[in-house]
Amino acid sequence: MRRQYIATLAALAIALPATAFAGETFDRVKSKGEVVDVLVNDYPPFGFINDKNELDGFDVDVAKAFAEKLGVKLKLETPGWEAIIGGKWAGRWDVAISSATPTEERATVVNFPAIYYSLPAVLVVNKDEAAIQSAKDISGKKVGVGTGSSYEAYVNRNFAIPGQPAIEFPFDTVEAVPGDETVNFQNLALGPGVRLDAIVASAGTAQGQIEATGKLKVVGKPLFAEPNAVVTDKGDPEWDAEVARIVTGLKADGTIAKISEKWFHTDITKDAK
Repeated sequence: MRRQYIATLAALAIALPATAFAGETFDRVKSKGEVVDVLVNDYPPFGFINDKNELDGFDVDVAKAFAEKLGVKLKLETPGWEAIIGGKWAGRWDVAISSATPTEERATVVNFPAIYYSLPAVLVVNKDEAAIQSAKDISGKKVGVGTGSSYEAYVNRNFAIPGQPAIEFPFDTVEAVPGDETVNFQNLALGPGVRLDAIVASAGTAQGQIEATGKLKVVGKPLFAEPNAVVTDKGDPEWDAEVARIVTGLKADGTIAKISEKWFHTDITKDAK
C-alpha cells in the first residue's frame, strides 16, 4: 500500500513532494474497483473494432480475464500506440495489454512486468511475388511495418530484445514504409511492388490477413522470436508485482491458452517466458 513519510521538526510539519509513491496505482485500482487498460484498436486479431462496433480480439479477452482475476471492473481505452509506449501516463491508465515487445529503448520509459505470449515475426509478400523468397531479398525494397513497432526497428536494423540472442539482419538498406498495418496489407494485396514489396508482421496478424485477402503468403523462415509483454508506467513496483502475479496465474491455470486457442487455434503462450 502507499506509504508516505512526514517528519516533524521543531513542531514544523514538512510534507513530502507530491510524487508517485510505490503502490499508488495499486491503491487507485483497488479504491475505484476498476482497472483501466489501454490497447490499440487497429491490430486484428489482437485488438480491433468488430461488426458490432465493439472492441474485440485476443488482447481484449486477456484484459477481461485479467480484471476478473484481479476482482475489479474493466475499462478499455485506445489512446494510440505512441501514447501507450511513450510512458508518463500521469495516472490516466493502469496497464496496457496491447501486444508490446520489450526492447531496450522502450524499457527506459515503461516497464514490462510479465510476458504473456510469444509469436514469431514473419515476412509477408503478395502471392504472385517470385523475387522475394526470404529476408535477404528485401534489400532496397519497400517494406510495410506498423508505425513505431518492433518491425519498423527491425527493418531499420536497429532492434534488440533484452535477454534474447542478438537479432540477425540478412539484408542491407530497406525502405521502411510505416503506417496502419491493415492499410499496409491492403496495399500489398494490390500486387507485387504496386505500393509495397513486402511486410514484416507477427505470424498471428499475417495469418489473419492471408485468410482474409487470399492474396498474400509468408516466405522464408521466421525472422525472430518475439515475446509480448504487459506494459505498466514507471514508478510503482508494487503494482508491477501484482500485474506479474495475475498474469502468471492466468498462464498457469490455462486461461490465456484457452483464449489463444479461440483466436489462433494454437497455444501461443507455451514459449512465453
